[in-house]
Amino acid sequence: MNAPLPEAATLLENMAAAIRPALTADTALVGIHTGGVWVAEWLRKALGIKTPLGTLDISFYRDDFSQRGLHPEVKPTQLPFSIDDRPILLVDDVLYTGRTIRAAMNTLFDYGRPGVIRLAVLVDRGGRQLPIQPDFTGAKIKLPAGKNIQLQRNEQGKLILHVQ
Repeated sequence: MNAPLPEAATLLENMAAAIRPALTADTALVGIHTGGVWVAEWLRKALGIKTPLGTLDISFYRDDFSQRGLHPEVKPTQLPFSIDDRPILLVDDVLYTGRTIRAAMNTLFDYGRPGVIRLAVLVDRGGRQLPIQPDFTGAKIKLPAGKNIQLQRNEQGKLILHVQ
């Protein structure tokens, strides 16, 4: 990939503008650790959502758990609200195969039955293996095989996209 990556802040602002009309008073944001939580924190503040932020660690729900093993930094899942019949905006940083989102939805259903789940991702890089598509996307970025895109947060809290 030779073109420069877009600024994460610009993508976040565009996402917030697209999400705002779809929000209801009961909408709760749930970020997937770790990058999805960073994105969800930013969106929650920008959108003025009062409901506390929910966070998911999907480590035990991944379908490649037996191959990858346990991530060394398992984070707790925190859903400080009832998800039953509530609209959920599930947030992740990068959407690739769809397997992370499938695992996140499985995790959510262990806590209740959401009214609706919508998906917001900062970057959709294509390459889906499951029929999962985002409702809100900051950018679609095509990458060559063997390359990955990652969201990082610097010491000042700024979110930055990198290709590896």
